[in-house]
Amino acid sequence: MSVFERFKSFLHRGKLDVQARFDLLREAVTGSMSSFYVARDRQSDQVVGLKILDPQKTDQFESRFTGLGKPSEGEISSKFSHPNIVSTLEYGLTNKDEPYLVMEYLNGDDLNRLMLSQSQRLKKFRLILLRQMAEALATVHDLNFIHRDICPRNFICLEQGRSLKLIDFGLSVPATEEFTRPGNRTGTVNYMAPEIIRRRTTDQRVDIFALGVTAYQLLTFELPWPTHDMTGQAALLHDTQKPIDILLHRPHLSPRLAKLVTACLEADPARRPQTVTEFLRGLRGVSDEEG
Repeated sequence: MSVFERFKSFLHRGKLDVQARFDLLREAVTGSMSSFYVARDRQSDQVVGLKILDPQKTDQFESRFTGLGKPSEGEISSKFSHPNIVSTLEYGLTNKDEPYLVMEYLNGDDLNRLMLSQSQRLKKFRLILLRQMAEALATVHDLNFIHRDICPRNFICLEQGRSLKLIDFGLSVPATEEFTRPGNRTGTVNYMAPEIIRRRTTDQRVDIFALGVTAYQLLTFELPWPTHDMTGQAALLHDTQKPIDILLHRPHLSPRLAKLVTACLEADPARRPQTVTEFLRGLRGVSDEEG
């Protein structure tokens, strides 16, 4: 039995005693709703990522969908099997009633950190990474989910920047009518589509908008709407001002690529690429040198 199969066999076996099962090697990240650890699993001797969610904050978020049968983060993330999506190996509750997920350990940097430092590594592989982002998101959409938090910090870069993986399905919901009604105003401000901030009906095209902002930033190391305001007010610019022309930052960028990324940033969802598959088709014929 493979390591992944052994992990999968632990699903739903009862509540987890974290201290008995894992050596916590270090706390890697503390987020707004969870803590993330690098841990060694004593049962398999494998180093893994261990995410422990704050039960109160998780309940507060999930309460928005009471009675709708929303799957948990673990249930959603465990459905994906793709080389550009982190593998969820196990999920459940700890003996302290905290939701947890065990994931493959990704030894890399988040894309946001590399962008802020304007890493030379990214300049070599921009088009490769952009295709991988889109392929990961296409898988999420093909299984009828909306990620709802596509942004650079939710991509981990590996192999010296040659590849990446999509992480964090904490805000993800099924792409069905009951989960796309107005009012679910969640996400990362600079990547929020106007329909989220304006509390309108949403669909998978909110992820295409966020992918466009992320692509723009990957290609230029700048945001299309520069702002130091990290509140919801910043996202109000997304349908009241045009984004800065990407060619002002990168005059020699492929015009085809510039047009594609700009289309993702349209305030009207009907004017964006309608699917990630359409976005990927638009990338065909753009060479790595043109990115």
